[in-house]
Amino acid sequence: MFIGENPIHINAAKGSIAEIVLMPGDPLRAKYIAENFLEDAKEICNLRNMLGFTGTYKGTKVSVVGSGMGMPSMGIYSWELFHYFNVKKIIRIGTCGVVSPEVQVPELILAKCAHSESNFAYTFDNYEEHITYPSRDLNDKIIANARELNYKLHVGDVTTMDVFGPYIDCDRVLKRIPKELNVIGEEMEAFALFHIANHFNREAACILTAVDSKFSDIVLSGEQRQNSLNEMITLALESIIK
Repeated sequence: MFIGENPIHINAAKGSIAEIVLMPGDPLRAKYIAENFLEDAKEICNLRNMLGFTGTYKGTKVSVVGSGMGMPSMGIYSWELFHYFNVKKIIRIGTCGVVSPEVQVPELILAKCAHSESNFAYTFDNYEEHITYPSRDLNDKIIANARELNYKLHVGDVTTMDVFGPYIDCDRVLKRIPKELNVIGEEMEAFALFHIANHFNREAACILTAVDSKFSDIVLSGEQRQNSLNEMITLALESIIK
């Protein structure tokens, strides 16, 4: 395997990325976080318009880098962050569909594990299991901070899909998931992030905002959607700096 001295997809200078990183899927959300939550934020990468920023949050250096959509994209960016920039912790902050009536829109979900039918991990390093796990310590910090902030946080299993859930018969896929899993949300990146982090022996977690549900007709207004995402961003920042 050929690995060059410099990353192919992140055009940031060495030392410009913090050891702790938030990863939204949308690069414009990374820009939003930098402008509204970080102090002295500077753009540090923009190749292929995958924006990244570094600033400080409560005096701690933090970076926010987009991951793009899907496991291949998350796999590329998280791998380069861990390998080339020696990142220690990544929290994915994203949106998801609800697949359990216990979660309401726009409540927050913390992934206890990620299930996937994908061959991503098998292709990466012959990992044959269909479940990957986040950092227990980082998850514990997120749970504790949610209590302090008085945020409602559902802790449960998620399924990471290769296809955008609303475009398919999601129930058909859900029926194939092992019955012992308590899947409450479906998304597209967590399984890959957890596997890459575990490969490097680094920490990763995934917080999601529920934005749609087959159990509800709620359609969030722009303001409601933004406020719910702000809670997720605040929770991630408060947790990753500790």
